[in-house]
Amino acid sequence: MYRYDEFDAAFVRERVAQFSDQVARRVSGEMTEDEFRPHRLMNGLYLQLHAYMLRVAVPYGTLSSRQMRRLARIARVYDRGFGHFTTRQNIQYNWPALKDVPKILEELAEVEMHAIQTSGNCIRNVTSDHFAGAAADEVADPRPYAEILRQWSSIHPEFSFLPRKFKIAVTGAAHDRAAIRTHDIGLQLVKNEAGEIGFRVFVGGGQGRTPMMAREVSSYVPAVDLVAYVDAILRVYNLFGRRDNKYKARIKILVHETGLDEIRARVEEEFAAIRGGVLTLPVEEIERIRTYFALPAMPERPARSAAFEAARAADPAFDRFARTNLHPHKVPGYTSLTISLKPIGGIPGDASADQMDVVADLTERYGFDEVRVSHEQNLILPHVALDDVPAIHAVLAANGLATANAGLVTDIIACPGLDYCALANARSIPVASRISERFGAPERQEAIGPLSIKISGCINACGHHHVGHIGILGVDKKGEEVYQITLGGSPDETAAVGEIVGRGFSSDEIVDAIETVVDTYLGLRTSPDETFLAAYRRVGEAPFKEALYGA
Repeated sequence: MYRYDEFDAAFVRERVAQFSDQVARRVSGEMTEDEFRPHRLMNGLYLQLHAYMLRVAVPYGTLSSRQMRRLARIARVYDRGFGHFTTRQNIQYNWPALKDVPKILEELAEVEMHAIQTSGNCIRNVTSDHFAGAAADEVADPRPYAEILRQWSSIHPEFSFLPRKFKIAVTGAAHDRAAIRTHDIGLQLVKNEAGEIGFRVFVGGGQGRTPMMAREVSSYVPAVDLVAYVDAILRVYNLFGRRDNKYKARIKILVHETGLDEIRARVEEEFAAIRGGVLTLPVEEIERIRTYFALPAMPERPARSAAFEAARAADPAFDRFARTNLHPHKVPGYTSLTISLKPIGGIPGDASADQMDVVADLTERYGFDEVRVSHEQNLILPHVALDDVPAIHAVLAANGLATANAGLVTDIIACPGLDYCALANARSIPVASRISERFGAPERQEAIGPLSIKISGCINACGHHHVGHIGILGVDKKGEEVYQITLGGSPDETAAVGEIVGRGFSSDEIVDAIETVVDTYLGLRTSPDETFLAAYRRVGEAPFKEALYGA
């Protein structure tokens, strides 16, 4: 795990001191809210419906037990006892008092954390595969490169005031678990014919009111040229991106209106001008950063664990958990364990301070002091021995964290919606809770199989509804909350934007409508092994539309 150097520590301390002065001036009335706004946004502080909201950066979703305990303390002392983990692998606090925000930032700085560039028209938190460094199928761990991009982009003087916010994601495997094609820049680690590490580069993805999937701008950029190539893309965007209309200011619109070939030509021209210069990554620097992300010293274990198998045979609840919440690890005898933050009927992504402390304890005792936040709003222990999984499960079960639903119908992604967000025009949380309750029976979830439901409370799509197998978008229609359904979306290497199937449904109707969609799928699939997405792509929207609306 990366540790701050002297520059990082000094930079964060200076920013805390600067923002503390700005907060004091706002609290005293010396500064108006309009004057304060650009300063607070540079430090991750939003003004929501009921209170300020602080968004804390978790670079590429990686935390230590010490950092998780600090997040728990902040939730307990300065908020209402919980935090909300987001689709950007960050954490949000929804109820901090403005006067306390400098104290929170000071406490974060003590554990090498901050809230810088979690808002505003800048390069946001770089995200990655939550199984990075552990997954058996990856080419290489993408997090060293995510860290390099973090260092390069932090308070970058040229890219701190872009036309709009800018998001980058990195994955190390052919199977995309980082949703790179939904990003402004998506990076996939690959090897060329000589076995050298490089990147496929995608540009122009994004959701919101005009969803688009990123398109390949380069099939191979050498690792040493990564920063130079990304810099070239940002330069083109900063020069030619629209600033007259915020709805058309994202790079996806620039790519769409200008054309991929023209954008590629401009990027290559910029890249040629700076390649081989100061942005070239020294191989020794790549290796230095990579050492921070080396696998922990993991004692050798047998590939099969007798204790693990015995626990599965003895306890049906544990067996379900083992089938859904474990992911193959590259080291025999180990696994990556998903801690679902989607309890049946609960709020997706929320964790109490006590639960965060429990996760920190498990991380320290069983997880080699490392925990991840996924863009799916869950937590991951990336390195645990199979022998230890029964003991971990017992602790999770005692603390409301053992829901066996990773990747299933109740593993719902949802934004805070109208319960918190000033931009939303419909509630997301109650809809997610009711759908979760409707499908909560374990047997029913298993019968349905892999299925992704994503819910957004407005067109900004913070709940990623566009790429849900089933997407739900809340809109306001003459003062009533109405929910549109989209089908067939996907964020992975087969990325696609879901299709709107018809008119929206009221809050009272939407759960029944989702059940109709699921039951239609169950009736038309060719076998229990045909997933919802595969079935939808085979038959199209017609049978679902007929089931929802009639002939």
